[in-house]
Amino acid sequence: MLKAVGFTDDDLSRPLVGVANTWIEVMPCNYHLRRLSEKVKAGIRAAGGTPIEYNTIAVSDGIAMGTEGMKASLISREVIADSIELVARGHLFDAVVALSGCDKTIPGTVMALARLNLPSLMLYGGSIMPGKFQGHDVTIQDVFEAVGKHAAGTMTEAELRDLENHACPGAGACGGQFTANTMAIAFEFLGISPMGFNGVPAMDPRKDEVAFRCGQLVMELLRKDLRPRQIITRKALENAIAAVATTGGSTNAVLHLLAVAREAGVRLTIDDFDKINRKVPLLADLKPGGRFMAADLYAAGGTTLVAKRLLDAHRLHADQLAVTGRTIGEEARQASETPGQQVVRPLSVPVAPTGGLVILKGNLAPDGCVVKVAGHAMTSFRGPARVFDREEDAFAAVMTRQIKEGDVVVIRYEGPAGGPGMREMLSVTAAIVGTGLGGAIALLTDGRFSGATHGLMAGHVAPEAAKKGPIAALKSGDIIVFDVPARTLNVELPQREIKARLSKWKPPVPRYTSGVMAKYGRHVSSASEGAVMS
Repeated sequence: MLKAVGFTDDDLSRPLVGVANTWIEVMPCNYHLRRLSEKVKAGIRAAGGTPIEYNTIAVSDGIAMGTEGMKASLISREVIADSIELVARGHLFDAVVALSGCDKTIPGTVMALARLNLPSLMLYGGSIMPGKFQGHDVTIQDVFEAVGKHAAGTMTEAELRDLENHACPGAGACGGQFTANTMAIAFEFLGISPMGFNGVPAMDPRKDEVAFRCGQLVMELLRKDLRPRQIITRKALENAIAAVATTGGSTNAVLHLLAVAREAGVRLTIDDFDKINRKVPLLADLKPGGRFMAADLYAAGGTTLVAKRLLDAHRLHADQLAVTGRTIGEEARQASETPGQQVVRPLSVPVAPTGGLVILKGNLAPDGCVVKVAGHAMTSFRGPARVFDREEDAFAAVMTRQIKEGDVVVIRYEGPAGGPGMREMLSVTAAIVGTGLGGAIALLTDGRFSGATHGLMAGHVAPEAAKKGPIAALKSGDIIVFDVPARTLNVELPQREIKARLSKWKPPVPRYTSGVMAKYGRHVSSASEGAVMS
């Protein structure tokens, strides 16, 4: 049967290497991966292997954002991991190279590699280049915020359309330190992607070169019998968390690194993120909270420069092995810094003394929630709750100017089980910023945030409302208190009142009763455990 599709005896005498491609035509993030897969396959052949390409699904977060379709995004991570694992097991591949692009394809591929534990690596397709609008660089984040500006009357419809037409100039994933680029750098620090390879922008000519090199590298891994579970260790995961912390990365990194740790059989908890963030300085001045984009980081010296900073700060486990065969410390020592670059700060003048993510707990989030503190100075807030049971209602309230300064917007029943699928809330959070309320309100949800979200916003509140978490007891007007320095999120209610309200609580009718959405809602774990299928 393999000969029927063109393989020869010579081909079949060599190691069979699966090339797991997440190419799809619906989004720029993964659109160019067919080109890269050809380069990977050429590298495999040159190094003595026989590549066999196969595909899986992908869901575009940016396109699905703000719609019912966004519920499919996080669920797709599990399907991606399952399908890559099944094809590799079913056809007895000797090794695997995985190609990723949009947000969930990145952790999904690595989860599969951890399960399979075959000699393997992951290559990220790279960032889109910035768009140009009215003489300055823009990203998809600017478009979502412009929707709020248009609603507030500070941007015309013609300007909004012009921005929309120029924000995404070609192939590649969203250009700030949003979820895709966050996970790309995290997995270089984890060691499962070659250091410096993920950061090469999607349409940079060098991307073809690193793709070819990945094909050669996987054959070296096969000869050495070096496998993912030798690379994905507790210390390597701490390196990945440090990379997220120092670059002001996405809150989604918490979900995805917890999930990868589980697949690799390594103990990691939500509290570990806060412990590491307290010790690591925020050094990269990247959007959404900062000034620069992923392409700027690459031009400044890239991931290797970030690693060198953490090595110099003694915040890197330098002895951890990477798929290159070198240690992370050896990779970091090869850093080359572009003279005059302003993207990665010196250790002496960090953007902030501690990292960009914090974990809060309290009577509203006994199992924890995640707040991104990079890019805003507000560390405490007290105000009345404005409670919504779905994202659409909250978005409508923002757009019709019903949300007022001092409010705490609460969006619940959007968690992993309750959504189901734990939607990202960029439509709401960007509209809040666009209407000028970004520094005047706070928000909390049992759903997720896009990596492009900024402001005082707590996501992943656990337990979620659909699992009878305290967030289900909230009523509009209840006073909510954020205290980031104390790491607390509380409602000013006696515990007996919360308990009394929850005793009358009835679970909502499931939004889906059949198919993949219903199955996920029944079996998914808490966000505090990575929102994985159990």
